[in-house]
Amino acid sequence: MTHTKCYLKDYPRPQLVRTDWVNLNGDWRFAFGDERTAKQVFAGDLPRVIRVPFSYETAMSGIGDETPHHVVWYARTIAGKKGRRAILHFEGADYDTQVFVNGKQVGCHRGAYSRFSFDVTEALTKAENTLVVRCEDNDHPVQVRGKQRWEDKNFGCWYVQTTGIWKTVWMEYVDETYLTQLKITPDLSDYSVRFDVSVSTPAPDVQVSFDISFRGKFVCSARVSAAEIDNSVRVRLDSTNLTYQAEIWSVENPALYDVDITVWKGERAVDRVGSYFGLRDFTAKEGKLLCNNVPFYARLLLDQGYWAQSGITPPDEEALVRDIELCKKMGFNGVRKHQKVEDERFLYYADVMGFVVWCELPSNHWASDDASCEITREWLSIVRQNYNHPSVVTWVIFNESWGVRNIRTSAVQSNLATGLYYLTKSIDPMRPVISNDGWVHAESDILTLHHYEQDGEKLFEHYRDRKCLTEGSVGNSQMLPYAEGYAYRGQPIVFSEFGGTAYVRDEANGWGYGNGVKTDEEFLARFGSLIDAIRKMDISGFCYTQVTDVEQEVNGLLHADRSPKVPLDEIAKRVLR
Repeated sequence: MTHTKCYLKDYPRPQLVRTDWVNLNGDWRFAFGDERTAKQVFAGDLPRVIRVPFSYETAMSGIGDETPHHVVWYARTIAGKKGRRAILHFEGADYDTQVFVNGKQVGCHRGAYSRFSFDVTEALTKAENTLVVRCEDNDHPVQVRGKQRWEDKNFGCWYVQTTGIWKTVWMEYVDETYLTQLKITPDLSDYSVRFDVSVSTPAPDVQVSFDISFRGKFVCSARVSAAEIDNSVRVRLDSTNLTYQAEIWSVENPALYDVDITVWKGERAVDRVGSYFGLRDFTAKEGKLLCNNVPFYARLLLDQGYWAQSGITPPDEEALVRDIELCKKMGFNGVRKHQKVEDERFLYYADVMGFVVWCELPSNHWASDDASCEITREWLSIVRQNYNHPSVVTWVIFNESWGVRNIRTSAVQSNLATGLYYLTKSIDPMRPVISNDGWVHAESDILTLHHYEQDGEKLFEHYRDRKCLTEGSVGNSQMLPYAEGYAYRGQPIVFSEFGGTAYVRDEANGWGYGNGVKTDEEFLARFGSLIDAIRKMDISGFCYTQVTDVEQEVNGLLHADRSPKVPLDEIAKRVLR
């Protein structure tokens, strides 16, 4: 595996890299809100120690208590740097977060899955400064939850809740003038790339330069004035005199360009940032998925991104690499990240290793005006955050009508799904968007179906007539594929959930779809029959449920510890045949 030029191990934001940073993960002081008052916390009375970024519910946090506590407190010391601004970043904290430095509130954020940041420079008044974080979570299904339970015990396919900080916390140090936003848009049609940038203090003497290289060889450069709030520049990546030709990213050839970005104030370089991009195109057109204008057959796995000891937080960077390697060894070319926005380092490795990702909004589970606002705010942040990754090829807004259970007949709910579809398109017109994966679609670029029939022949017979794919009831759910006022218009079709066969060699508690199997032979026969049934259909791909067992759900191809249930090459034979 070849890393990008800007890669730094454990750096949490791989698309915008600075070298002047500090990782704040590790041991923090900690308290439950029902054990300590705010006054006690600010006086330094936090009796526990927690290992950030793991939530207190997990073993790796050092606490491992699954009891719901709606308020949690964290504290540690942080340091400033003379002559530099200090930006404090949270990759993810669930749900309402308030941040204090030396007793002064420096910011707040609402949401569970998107990154947020605060400039804490003015609050840093001493060599060692006290950082206090308060997170409040609740069990109401109106908030964006994903697979987190809202009852005291696990049920169905909902698992232990995640409370508080669950992704990396870090600081970086910057000049008064620095790059604040970077949007990279490749255009395969004319072998170009567009950079949209913002800086902290735009002025006539501020410019941003871009030096593009490929595998160590210089390609081209560009420069744009930062006199305005928003600025953009387009750069051709090929050459009219054929001294070089554009390199195209694909699963087979994950070619990535490196970009060195410099912010200039007059003649002085005040900020240096490393980034990268892939030149590729992914569209849903004329009934097919196309990657770089070539039909693309999606061989995806449903991936919930859980680990037995750390919940939804990856135990380390190596675990992310291993998951992709295991999926590729089984013959799959991507994942649908289900009900979770994964650590951005996963997307980096997907970029580097040639692996596609469907990025999905974790659902709320109750419709209301407040829920609509919560969803919209969080989703647009996620789209902007992950926009630059070439591996992200599809956006998924809702799953199985969760949070919009009356979408088929409710104009309010179908309008929400369609509105989010168009809002997503306003930011990113170059990727397909799915409004409601698996069940009742509103406006949508792909028609997706979920069906957990365990007999391959019966599955194929159900959809033998193409009208059953586009107009009939959707498998086990008996849902129609479209809401009132919407209809199939020739979109590509993907079976985005099927299989889910329970495979346990003993009588351990847990569930999967259908009658469980007990031997390798039984499992491989059933798996093969389901894959064969899907392959015979005139569709653009599939997504098998799922990568690993997750808590009570024992229908993974791998155990929760990532050990294979059956030989990986036997899985690959059936996926690829």
